[in-house]
Amino acid sequence: MVVDHGHYKPHTVTVGDTPDTIVISEFKAKCLKILRRVHETGRPVIVTRRGERVAEIHPPAPVEPEADWLGSLAERGRIAGDLVEPIATDDWEALR
Repeated sequence: MVVDHGHYKPHTVTVGDTPDTIVISEFKAKCLKILRRVHETGRPVIVTRRGERVAEIHPPAPVEPEADWLGSLAERGRIAGDLVEPIATDDWEALR
């Protein structure tokens, strides 16, 4: 049982998927432990002050893996002309 300014508040609510509720003074004292629990369980926590919601802590959204850059330009190029034909030296300024 947690008493916050004379109002009775349950320490945590564990019914189904309802988020846990915690008073702000207890959240301040146990912040890192609560954040770790949210991360591990995936259950959100509601922080209250004098019975009013002041914050909701949710686990982060899953990160989508980045696409592999190897092969990302496959089939995007176009071959123009003959690749094996020797070039003429007049076509290149560096060869003049």
